Amino acid sequence: METRQTLTFALAGNANVGKSVIFNQLTGLNQIVGNWPGKTVERAEGKLRFKDKDIKVLDLPGIYSLSTFTIEEIVAREYIAIEKPDVIINIIDAAFLERNLYLTLQLLELDVPMVVALNQIDFAAKKGIKIDEKKLSMALGLPVIPTVAITGKGINELLEAAVQVAEGRLKLKPLKVRYGREIEEALEKIKGIIEEELSGLLKIYTSRWLSVKLFEKDEEITRKINLMPQGKEALRKVAEIISEVEKVQGEPSEVILASERYGIIRRIVNESMEIVSPPKIKLEEKLSEITAHGIIGYLVLICVITTMFTAIFYGGNMLIEGLEYVLIDLALPQTRRFLLNLLPEAITSIICDGALMGIVAGVTIALPYIIPFHLILGILEDSGYLPRAAYLMDNLMHKVGLHGKAFIPLIVGYGCSVPACIGCRIMETDRERFICGFEVVLIPCAARTVVILGLVGFYLGIHVALTLYLFNVVLIFLLGKLVYKTLPGEPMGLIMEMPPYKIPSLKNVLVKAWVRTKDFIYIAFPLIVIGSVVIEALKLTGLVWFLAEAMKPLISNWLGLPPVSGIPLIFGVLRKELTLILLSELIKLASLTPTQMIVFSLVTMIYFPCLATIAALLREFGWKKALGIALTDIFLAILIGGITYRLLSL
Repeated sequence: METRQTLTFALAGNANVGKSVIFNQLTGLNQIVGNWPGKTVERAEGKLRFKDKDIKVLDLPGIYSLSTFTIEEIVAREYIAIEKPDVIINIIDAAFLERNLYLTLQLLELDVPMVVALNQIDFAAKKGIKIDEKKLSMALGLPVIPTVAITGKGINELLEAAVQVAEGRLKLKPLKVRYGREIEEALEKIKGIIEEELSGLLKIYTSRWLSVKLFEKDEEITRKINLMPQGKEALRKVAEIISEVEKVQGEPSEVILASERYGIIRRIVNESMEIVSPPKIKLEEKLSEITAHGIIGYLVLICVITTMFTAIFYGGNMLIEGLEYVLIDLALPQTRRFLLNLLPEAITSIICDGALMGIVAGVTIALPYIIPFHLILGILEDSGYLPRAAYLMDNLMHKVGLHGKAFIPLIVGYGCSVPACIGCRIMETDRERFICGFEVVLIPCAARTVVILGLVGFYLGIHVALTLYLFNVVLIFLLGKLVYKTLPGEPMGLIMEMPPYKIPSLKNVLVKAWVRTKDFIYIAFPLIVIGSVVIEALKLTGLVWFLAEAMKPLISNWLGLPPVSGIPLIFGVLRKELTLILLSELIKLASLTPTQMIVFSLVTMIYFPCLATIAALLREFGWKKALGIALTDIFLAILIGGITYRLLSL
């Protein structure tokens, strides 16, 4: 093989096999995340230098086969077949070898250079599973490298093997996947039809692979052939060949092929794997049973969510007390006195009460709640608990036209609405993706949590703040039910893998928390500073009172809030935590009545998503649906805020 200056490796594997962890180990921070062209499927790409080689690594979507049941499967196989990366690194979970090898066989049928990463061998060993990687390598005809992704074990060896395969220095004889006599005879006949009548496709795919895909009635390949001049006639001949085999075997052709593949896989597994000790019921298995239980599981879920927000509240309050003393009581007054000796009072006010106060407010009001939230969310993600929560919520999610997997982006929404919107891609249909997107923007993100806990929680008590969250859940359920009844269609069934419980990696949790908090620091802080400076300038010029008076009919007469509250709500379109931070600079928060605190928090919780969320909605659903969601949220916030004010005033 001709050596290229930059080698391209593509990572392929099932979901939850550690593929993304290996990708992070390989590329570090040299990553670009975007969408595949024309598809709402995430594309992660990174670069590294290994010895004297520049390497580009592409993380393909997690898939279970190369069929066409999902957008992810189409994206993965089209990239492999058309772009032809130098090497496919097929990552398989050593603890679930038989299931993972199904994709491996299909990759072998694509006839691409490949290396196998036998990942999570440590976890397999705990389950009493011993895999002889040399025998597995001989059976597959591929290099098999044992790895433990989370610790980086085997990563260098994996890279070395991939480079050798890419440069043709490893002489391999990959397994030629062959089926029973009747199937092979049928495949040969189909292959002949392809070579005679559909030769245009051979520029992209091999005739053998196409014949296999036609035999298992692949919808995407069939669609492409239908568009060709002789396609319909060729498909008719192929259908006759397949029909003969189905009559003899008594099963649909796709079932026949799947059974044959699993027969091959069982032989490979029997040759290379053994159970060295009787599997014992492990603590993680008992924990999995309890947390997925039909009754106990819900109690655990309620405890987890309640504990999460209580810990965020009390942890945040402890941080706030220390930070306020250092920054507000000590640092700011000294800075003001120093600047007054150098600058006019108006400029000093702009700097201290505007720019510096914005930074201080962000540090003392927002960060203390955001950091604990991201740490706890990272622990829940890495431990394997979220899929159990999704399983428990499946029945309830069906009431609003979704299934249990939708619970994951909903939970992620408590951190940030942007990744939650992107996370809606795990839903199978456009209808379900839209319903999920409509609901996740109503979830109080970390920025809105700052407002709820920093205002209602701080002044009225954590029980009142939790009541607002409960109201939010009921609201989302009722609105989801309404949208579900409005849009035609039925929810898909839940098909989801339950990853084993694991002790979260402290390093991974801290890295995730830093990446998510970094976005707040880099994006929100400049906006907070700009907003604070503008607010201070409006106060000095007197324009703040003019604007407040103009918004009085809506803000004061309908919502019952102080007139100046409308200004922070406008800035909240940039970032929701700005509403509380800027409000604290306009008036003393303690001067608000309990009713006003609740109404202000409710309106902030429900109305117009921030600009970053709007951008995510535009990318995922188009401008019409994004605008519809935004206008609906504004209407709901104003309506519910006004009604709440009147009810609480009674």
